Amino acid sequence: MRAANASAGAGESMNSNLRDRILRKLDTLSDERGYQILDYADFLESKYAEKAPTPVSLLQRFTDGVEDRLRTGGVAASTVVETMGLLNRAAGVLGGVAAAGMSVASDVANVGIAVASEVGSTAQRIVTPPTPGAAGGVPGTATPPAPDRPAEGAA
Repeated sequence: MRAANASAGAGESMNSNLRDRILRKLDTLSDERGYQILDYADFLESKYAEKAPTPVSLLQRFTDGVEDRLRTGGVAASTVVETMGLLNRAAGVLGGVAAAGMSVASDVANVGIAVASEVGSTAQRIVTPPTPGAAGGVPGTATPPAPDRPAEGAA
């Protein structure tokens, strides 16, 4: 049965029951053991991954890099956990600031588009002369008469 499940799951995500069971086991371990499991999971991924890892944000890659550098520098697991907690809170604040900035930028862009459209339509009305006899012509103005031309063939 395990072989059937393994072959059926090839190329697919881990099933939710297995993921939940692993998470329950992880909850019972210390941070030091958790980092050992992370190292082993990285090893397994490098050898046997069947699909590309889920892309993460630039900020997440940065925090992961800081965490890895602290760990390889021989910093105690408890210190790494505290540092990462602070860094993750700071990242959350930056994420909120970035979201607010994107909202403001979107609003400014929408206003800019509306203004540009209005300016364009106003400029079009100014540049395009009214057609003679059109209902939209300027009131009180008349189209000047065409200059007299001599008839062709007249000498």
